[in-house]
Amino acid sequence: MILVVGGAGYIGSHINKLLNKSGYETLVFDNLVYGHKEAVKWGTLEIGDLADTKKLDEIFEKYEIEAVFHFAAYAYVGESVENPSKYYNNNVANTLHLLDAMVKHNVKYIVFSSTCATYGVPESMPITEDAEQKPINPYGQSKLMIEKILADYNKAYGINYCCLRYFNAAGADPEGEIGESHMPETHLIPLVLAAAAGDRENIKVFGSDYPTRDGSCIRDYIHVTDLADAHLRAMDYLKKGGESTFMNLGNCLGNSVFEVIETAKKVTGKNIPVELTQRRPGDPPMLVGSAQKAEKLLGWKPKYGDINLILEHAWKWYCNKEY
Repeated sequence: MILVVGGAGYIGSHINKLLNKSGYETLVFDNLVYGHKEAVKWGTLEIGDLADTKKLDEIFEKYEIEAVFHFAAYAYVGESVENPSKYYNNNVANTLHLLDAMVKHNVKYIVFSSTCATYGVPESMPITEDAEQKPINPYGQSKLMIEKILADYNKAYGINYCCLRYFNAAGADPEGEIGESHMPETHLIPLVLAAAAGDRENIKVFGSDYPTRDGSCIRDYIHVTDLADAHLRAMDYLKKGGESTFMNLGNCLGNSVFEVIETAKKVTGKNIPVELTQRRPGDPPMLVGSAQKAEKLLGWKPKYGDINLILEHAWKWYCNKEY
């Protein structure tokens, strides 16, 4: 059985679906603080928190777990600056509880949801894995801490890991069964679609004077189903004896905020009011990643890299979403 921690969340629910489609039996462990019970349409759901070490022990004793996917984290950058204690306790301390349970019950494989936020403000593009990691907020710092902890647990206890540093997760299940739903919502694409649907007054563009092709920020949008595929490949890589490692996941392409808005207009057929406002502190002009390492080690390439497809799938979900 595969344990998907945080499997009721956006990315976790997509890997849970893919694992089940691929013939794996899954156990979703989620406290439902940000996750959605309705998103767990496959496998078994156990509601609980990583802070509850007794519950963790019960889970590992009750089920025969062979590998772990770890998605359970708080991920709001601004909040992490205002309340770092919340982030270090949940993201770092609770991960230690999970890893200690794995050691105790002799579970050797973990695929960890990391982030390009560990790089901070990079000096060159595209970002490769050998770029210096200099997080500029507690969220990114917490993820980097976990990467270092995993390396130590690998040496000391034989825990084999793969850290996947991804860029901007986007889109929704192509079949429309699950999708993106955060509260509060901070991601560009669902906010743009909300404006298209009339559920928001407009979409705010934070800065239109960046040194980019149209003045707005450029980001690397990666389809959530492509992310799920990479996670499955990472687990298979580890189980076949691959060395513990870390790698970027991205399209190696960038789309600007204005390009996303214009594409959304075409996909939805709706007008999307735009409000130009000032830059946000700490927003780099461009973040685009290189995924050559993932291609080399996992044989992974994005299938849904086109921004039109990403928006089409996201709009299909938005118009029919259940949660």
